[in-house]
Formats: sequence, structure tokens, C-alpha cells
Amino acid sequence: MKKVAIVGAGHTPFTFATEKTSVELFSEAAMDAINEANIKAKDIQALNLGNCLGDFSEGQAMLQSYVANDIGAFNVPATRFEGACASGSLAVRDAFIWIASGFYDLVLVGGVERAASIGTSLATRTFAMFTDSHYEYPAGMTFPAMFGMLTHLYSKHYNVPLEKLKEQMANISVQSHAYGIHNPNAQFKKEITVENVLKGFMVCSPLQLLDCCPFTDGAAVIVLASEEKAKELTDKPVYITGVGQSSSGRLSSQKDHLPRIKSREVSIKQAYDMAGITPNDVDVCELHDCFSIASIIAAESLGFFEFGTAGDAWAKGEAKIGGKIPINVSGGLKSKGHPIGATGPSQVAEIYHQLRGECGVRQVEGAKIGITDTLGGDGVICNLIMEKGW
Repeated sequence: MKKVAIVGAGHTPFTFATEKTSVELFSEAAMDAINEANIKAKDIQALNLGNCLGDFSEGQAMLQSYVANDIGAFNVPATRFEGACASGSLAVRDAFIWIASGFYDLVLVGGVERAASIGTSLATRTFAMFTDSHYEYPAGMTFPAMFGMLTHLYSKHYNVPLEKLKEQMANISVQSHAYGIHNPNAQFKKEITVENVLKGFMVCSPLQLLDCCPFTDGAAVIVLASEEKAKELTDKPVYITGVGQSSSGRLSSQKDHLPRIKSREVSIKQAYDMAGITPNDVDVCELHDCFSIASIIAAESLGFFEFGTAGDAWAKGEAKIGGKIPINVSGGLKSKGHPIGATGPSQVAEIYHQLRGECGVRQVEGAKIGITDTLGGDGVICNLIMEKGW
């Protein structure tokens, strides 16, 4: 396979409801990525777009075709990817494969969503479509319910008292907000305390408001290039060296493995094996913290901490800059925001900038290898590994 590099990234602010359309948001981020990559729209050979809710948020499908036309990438193959919250990461993985195969040299790939614009009631219902709509949703299995149950299950399975676990989870939210205030694109730029989290109103036992990520509008886009093309465009390429993707059935069918998500462990092994690294080689990680308990579950399955210990690791500062493995120094979904289709490309953009040393006070010094972890719905997982290329 050919080597594949990231040569440019663009990112809108992640916000509450915006008046901009999804096409406008994606186009804005796309043009920033194109300009950073020192290319023109006419150079793009294909366009991949992750999006889930365009049909519902503004009654607009076919976003990919309109975006391609509006930015001047006329008549290129344009494809929309849907994998719930992992939609944008799936779009990146496929673009990587297309370039690695030698079929293309330049692909524009990203995601967009206007999840906040559709309002809480409709957003809650449409998010629930990414659970099983025939059996799980009618039983009350929204995502807060699922992760609330996973919290109780984790507490029992690893013998971590629930009150202690809730405080550990609060530390995760506090850390995310502490980094998010320094991210110019973050939705929440406000520090919080453990007390703020624990005194918040209950969303779904035992998850409280500040354990949960927000609904978000925004877009993130990257430019992928073959190694040969990348050498023409930049002297600081970041290479994608490992990819993994796996899926599980509805959560209720995963009972024998929970609270671990089997598809994550399959996916990350694929990525580690392809890149030829282990968890100990990773310098920075952006993982899917849709709820604070999700951070704990993900960090353990990615191999950073022993099972049952990640909550203590956060409390000890091991997931901070300067700790064992800096996690979600962008603010994560919790503070930066979670515009579903754009979340994966945003994670990739963060790692790209980290490995290039461009993150200011959030910079992980000397970072050479970073990974992303995106969870879609009940268990669509995509993992990407990136390495500094100079």
C-alpha cells in the first residue's frame, strides 16, 4: 500500500444552534483545509462526507454533491457516510484506503452536523434512531439510558462503589472543560468543579447533566494525500499508519462482554497491528467521551489502563498533559462539542495539529504518535493511528 498523509485541516467553531446550513458549514471548513494544504478545489479527486441528520435538521439530503459543487470540486465522486457518531471517521478510513490502493492521490474528507439546531426533543428522538428502533428504543433505551446502565454495570463488574465511580467520572468532565477553555473551536469555554458535576440534575441514573456531551452544530475537514503528493505540498506531513473498524449488534445482544465493547477491541487491534505499535507508544489520544463513563471504558479497551482502574488514573492526573497518556486535550466531546458527523474528523484534526506542534497551551510536547477512537451507536467503532512524518 502507498503511504497516506494528512496535509491540511479546517474546522468551524463548534456551537449551539447556528443559522448556517450544513453545506455552508462544511464548505467553510473545506476551504480552510484546502488553503492550508496549498491546493485548489479543482485538484480534489474525490470527496467523502460524514453526516447523519441532514435529512432531519434542515430537510436536506445529498449534502456531499452540493458541497462538492459549491467549493468548486466539480463532477468528482462525492459520497456520504453514515455510521452514527462514527460517520466522519468511517469517511476518513475509506479515503485512506482509496489513496493507499493507488486509486487517488488527493481526497477531501470530513463531516458536518446541525444537531443543536433541531432542538432537544427532535434531537433526542433522532439520536435514538441509532439504537435499535424496534426493540431498544420502545423500552426506553436512549443513549443516556444505555450509558447509565453501563455505569451501574461497570461499578458492579469491577467492584468500584457507585459513589466513588461518580466522583471519578466528575474528574473526567472537569479535565475536559479545563482544556476546552483553551480551544478556540470549543462549544463550552467554562471551567467546572467536581461539586458542579455532582450537584447537577439527574439525566439518567447515575448520569448527571455534566456527565453528558451536548448537542452541537459544526464541521471539520481534512485533506488526505499520497506520500508523493504530500512531499510536493508540505514539509510537515502527518501520516495515517494504522486503521481499524468493527461493529457489534444492538447493545442488548452484547451482554456477555459488557461493559466492554467487543468491537472496540477488535478495531484497535487492527489499527495497532497495522501501525506496528503498542499502547505504550502512543503520545496523545482523542477518544469518544459522549458520557464520562465512556471515557473510562474506552481508555481501558485501548490498552492505556488496566480494566477497572481508569477512573483512578484520571483522578491521579495520568490522563492529563504530563501524565501517562494525555487524553482529550481538545476538550473532547464533553467540552469541545459533538456534531455527530464531524466528530471523527475533528479528532483527526486535533491529532494532526498536536503532531505538528500547533496547539499552544494544550500542546503535548514531543508528541509523535496519536490515535483517535470514535464510537457510533451501539457499537460501530473506528480507530485511526497517526504519526509525525518528519
